Amino acid sequence: MNTTDILINELLHLLNGGNAHVDLDRALKGLPANLRGVKPDKLPYSIWQLVEHIRIAQWDMLEFSKDGSHESPNWPDDYWPKETAPKSDEAWEKSIKQIELDRAEFIDLIKTGDLFSKIPYGDGQTILREVLQAADHEAYHVAEIVMIRRLLGAW
Repeated sequence: MNTTDILINELLHLLNGGNAHVDLDRALKGLPANLRGVKPDKLPYSIWQLVEHIRIAQWDMLEFSKDGSHESPNWPDDYWPKETAPKSDEAWEKSIKQIELDRAEFIDLIKTGDLFSKIPYGDGQTILREVLQAADHEAYHVAEIVMIRRLLGAW
């Protein structure tokens, strides 16, 4: 195994929530539907808002990595949903499914793309940097989901 293969394997572990932190699936497993939109006292977000934020940000990083004509949403307003709860169980499931699909596409990009070359239409970003940023971003917000669940007595 060469060093690039080792790096790819570690990135796959990181994107899939491995090693030192809980992954999104585990953080959401068994969450009662009535708690998805609860915003604990003095906290700025509900679990739904965090899930949607993860989805939107990951999608943006992925699309930027693939497409020079991609236009990012306006920061920060378009990265955070206004509604605290999903409109339906279907909206909840659709958001989670999109996170999984985009993560799988990032994984394909890792396996087939050049991790180290600068993205031609960026300002110094590489696929490696985008993947690390996406994984770090998700891990940060998954920790917030776990904390909210603890505050709600649902962890």
